[in-house]
Amino acid sequence: MSTIFGPVHSRRFGVSLGIDLSASTKQCNFDCLYCELSPALAITTQHSITPIDTIIDDLTAALQTHPKIDVITLTANGEPTMYPYLDELVTRINELKGNCELLILSNSACLSDEKVFNTLLQLDQVKLSLDAAIPKTFKKIDRPAEGIDIHSIIDAIRRFSLIFTGKLFIEILFVRGVNDSLEDIAALNKALLDIHCDRIDIGTVDRPPAYAVEGLEFNELYTLSQLFDPTLPIHIVSRTHASAHPNSYSAEEILTTLDKRPLTQDDIEALFDTKSQHCFKKLLSEGKITPIERSNVIFYLPTQNIHRKAPKRGSFS
Repeated sequence: MSTIFGPVHSRRFGVSLGIDLSASTKQCNFDCLYCELSPALAITTQHSITPIDTIIDDLTAALQTHPKIDVITLTANGEPTMYPYLDELVTRINELKGNCELLILSNSACLSDEKVFNTLLQLDQVKLSLDAAIPKTFKKIDRPAEGIDIHSIIDAIRRFSLIFTGKLFIEILFVRGVNDSLEDIAALNKALLDIHCDRIDIGTVDRPPAYAVEGLEFNELYTLSQLFDPTLPIHIVSRTHASAHPNSYSAEEILTTLDKRPLTQDDIEALFDTKSQHCFKKLLSEGKITPIERSNVIFYLPTQNIHRKAPKRGSFS
């Protein structure tokens, strides 16, 4: 079984070639309610380990077949940072990747391990999950292995964000009635204000989940997004835009809305009715609205307030 999959075209990360560091079976320190894989006991050590040479041989062949790749993505049927030879693997991939960037999709649980922490500093892009900041909610939604503490995870993410020189993304996945309360949002908001990242992606269940849980509608995600501090670079990631209910907005209301939470074109088409979309285009042509880029995603916000929306790290380019 090849460890390589793709290329996959992602609006968030570009053209991605995936590496599955647990190709034969699910091995994870979480058993998340929303996981698209079947339920499995959370573990802290990989038992089925793919040799590094196998991964490198597969990747070398794949790069020859698919030379136009934006990112090489480390992922797994489970948690990729559990791979015991991750540091050596990252070093070898960096030696052969060329102009590609190296990205990892992690649940953050191993980041408090200093070896993993230092290994991830060598990557170009890191996406870390943070579904909850309250211990009881964390245990309910992510179902972690024994001994994994959410406060240690948050502290590790904060420390990592202060020294990582690549692109850092935080992802929150909301499950109806589990981590979407005002108390949970407030706790997440407090944690995120201390984390310096390029983008915070919020989404919901959009694939068949491991357990009987429900996702949120797009309008509900948008409402939740407005509860976060307006300085946070929130991005709504949802396949459920079609379920949104467009509303009518005046020019002033459009500018106020974009000031509170910059939106993407998909968001605008989902939230604004036809008349409001024409008004948006007029404001854009008049220079009252400005498009900005946050790591491959275009957002729109009021031109006069663009200085207030600069992220804590880097710039909008």
